[in-house]
Amino acid sequence: MNQRNHKFVETPYREYSKFLRERFGEKVYKIPIKLNLTCPNRDGSCGVGGCIFCGEQGGSFENLDATLSVRQQLIINKEYIGKRYGAKKFISYFQNFTNTYQPLDNYKKALKDAIDDDVVGITISTRPDYLQGKYLEATKPYLNKYLVTFELGIQSVNYKTLRIIGRGHGLAQSIDGILKLKSMGFRVCVHMILDLPWDTKEDIIEGARILNVLKVDEVKIHSLYVVKDTFLEHEYKNHRFKPLSQKEYINRVITFLEYLSPDIVVQRLIGRAPEDETVFCNWGQSWWKIRDEIVETMQNEHRYQGKLYEIYNKVEKG
Repeated sequence: MNQRNHKFVETPYREYSKFLRERFGEKVYKIPIKLNLTCPNRDGSCGVGGCIFCGEQGGSFENLDATLSVRQQLIINKEYIGKRYGAKKFISYFQNFTNTYQPLDNYKKALKDAIDDDVVGITISTRPDYLQGKYLEATKPYLNKYLVTFELGIQSVNYKTLRIIGRGHGLAQSIDGILKLKSMGFRVCVHMILDLPWDTKEDIIEGARILNVLKVDEVKIHSLYVVKDTFLEHEYKNHRFKPLSQKEYINRVITFLEYLSPDIVVQRLIGRAPEDETVFCNWGQSWWKIRDEIVETMQNEHRYQGKLYEIYNKVEKG
């Protein structure tokens, strides 16, 4: 392991929890907040029915009911998570659907209500093609005091795959959205699904390279699970879609990390979803078992985040 990677003592990648501890000096936990929202890819603005893998929860399975106010959700979740994990600092996380696709006044109020004395950050989940200037300007004042991050569901850098999964945007819009956020000083976290069967290993490598070039701050890695009542479930049950193997997923994650800049924070290596909401999820394994297998494989094979980064980012010397 080279000098720049000596900081990876326990895990061979840059863990989000450690980044937060380094930044704030103690444990910090994200508090999920659910708003009564939809997505422009569901109501006809840029598509109908949403992504083929997205269910009615909009990617938020563990949230409280959206009928509760932002303040109520914040208080309830802080009390529960604080007692369970001993956390005293929190990040308010607007998780479901497209949070920049709501009336601007509602957006402003939600941000204001998500602030408390022990809140140190705000994370806003949205799409790269719905980053209107008025929403970003409304968010910008929070940069003075809080860690403000936008999470973008990019999922793939292959434009053909993006069309197949029904994202409603292409790679160019993803790049434009990231550049827009970075230019205004926001942190950017990109969601990537690494076992999309329409992507190749080369797409996975290219995805890491693109995130490196764009200087993305964080990445959240997902496996592809099949949620009930989605188009993907229909394809799965009719044998027109077959998930990649667990072994292939692990290999893709490790390859992706090897090409990823060691400066990029990794929020997680695999997602999860409730058993009663899915017909296929993580090969029937607990998410932490797969995560541990990824880490163990990397350690045994002397592979780590950024191992191949410098090889493909050499500066020519004249």
